[in-house]
Parts: sequence; C-alpha cells; structure tokens
Amino acid sequence: MSVRIGINPLTWTNDDLPTLGADTSLETCLTEGKQAGFSGFELGQKFPRDPEVLGPILKSHGLDLVSGWFSGELLSRSVEEEIEAIKPHLHLLKTLGAKAMVYCEITDCIHGQIDTPLSHRPRLTEAQIADLGKKLTQVADFTLSEGVQIAYHHHMGTVIQTEEEVALLMKYTGPSVGLLLDTGHMTFAGGDPYAVQERHADRIVHVHCKDMRKEILADALNRDLPFLRAMLNGAFTVPSDGFIDYGRLFKQLKASNYSGWLVVEAEQDPAVAHPLTYATKGAEGLKRYCEEAGLDLID
Repeated sequence: MSVRIGINPLTWTNDDLPTLGADTSLETCLTEGKQAGFSGFELGQKFPRDPEVLGPILKSHGLDLVSGWFSGELLSRSVEEEIEAIKPHLHLLKTLGAKAMVYCEITDCIHGQIDTPLSHRPRLTEAQIADLGKKLTQVADFTLSEGVQIAYHHHMGTVIQTEEEVALLMKYTGPSVGLLLDTGHMTFAGGDPYAVQERHADRIVHVHCKDMRKEILADALNRDLPFLRAMLNGAFTVPSDGFIDYGRLFKQLKASNYSGWLVVEAEQDPAVAHPLTYATKGAEGLKRYCEEAGLDLID
C-alpha cells in the first residue's frame, strides 16, 4: 500500500475568505507547491473547472489533481437534485484521475460567517443524521459507480463536527461513503483523531493533515470564536509546527494499510504565514513522518 502527498491551495488563497491571497495567481500556487515537494493539489477557487483546461495546466507543472470540495445540500434537496448538482464536479474529478471527492453537508453551516460563534452551528438529532446518511449513501453509490468515492469531511461549524457525529454518520451510511479524516478539525471539535482513525480505519479514504497551535486553539475555544476568527489568529498550521502527533497517526495509518493521499490543508493568513515557507515545512514534515512510520511514499 502506498501514499502520496498533496496540498490544498488554502495555503496561498482562501476560499472561505477570498480577500486572503486575492492577488496570488494560480501559477504561483502550483509553482510553489511543486517547489515545496508536493505531487498534487486539491481544487480551489482559482482553478478552472473544465478538465480540458485544467488538465494541461497541472501537467505542465508535473502535478496531479488530488480531489476537490463539494458543498452538499442533502438536508434541503432530494437525492436526485443532489446527483444532478454533483455531476459537473464529478466529471472534472473523474476525467483528471481523482479517486476521492471531498464532500461536506453545508446546509445552515456557519464556518464561513466571520462574526458567528462556533457554538451557534446547526445540530442534528440521531434520526436526522440517519436520514442524511441514507440519502448520502445513494449519492455515494452513484459517484462510486463513476469511479470516484465520496470522502465525507467533518468540519467545524457544520452538522457533522464532533467525534460522536462522525460515528453516527458512519453508522447510518453504507460502505460507498468514505471518511475524510481531518486531524485539525477533529482536534478543534474536542475529539481524538487517533481514536477516530482506529475506529473508522476501514472507511478512511482521504486524510487532511492540519496541525494546530495549542495556545491559540485554547483561546478560540475559551472565547467561542467564529471559525474564521480562529483561523486569522493562527490556530492552524502545517504538520510538525503544532502539537498533533503525526508520528503516532502515521504509524496507525501504516498498521491499517491506508493507501491514498496525505494532504496539507492548513489555512493561515498568507500575509503572516509565508506560503512557500510553510508549504515546504509541511512537505518536509510529511515526508519525515512517512519515513519514520514505514509508509511507502511515491511521487
């Protein structure tokens, strides 16, 4: 089983807060990402959505398309409507060889609202999660039939945020629904990313490596800050620059025969955290942890 390392363009430009890195070009993102040592990129707001356009751009940089975020709305539309909405995104991922789709249910979410405290996020009952899971499985069955598996992204400020909510979603979804393990979001939510990995190892198809700065996280939780305020304060950083134990996590991934992408997704203010510097630190950290854990890393 082998892994590859990729990065999300949030290091350079922020989709949730577009003013961050607004003047940074896609060319700069791709050039610096390759220079830092990554093999692929997830999608961002500045990426063309036509595979005939994006494909040659990525190829010219020696990069692959890793995946891309899809904003799900199954709580407010039918399975049929969701499938129709997802088809263009699915076509892009499938055409360019991505095997996983980052999916998050965003109905009534607040992670993009800079003045809304995280305590105000929407919450679902177990019955509502069960209903969401049933519908999500139908959508995931469709995408998997096309060769792309949904990787559900638990995310701060959304309906699936905590360790318990992730467990319920996995309980009420079929095997076509994969799980994206995001170390930073799970830690922020008060969960245990190592326990989540062990419990759901057979469902994890994608990993976001987001480290955290302990004191800034504690302040954000103490003051119930909005997600974006916590980000601007520097709560997130790249692996090896925070307190999450990636050495332990990667040994667990090795033991469970994880195969897929390990993606640095560590949004910071690029005016404060120099993108190339932090991208390089993140790539070097991932490579070191892979080597120490015995993970087979390929370019």
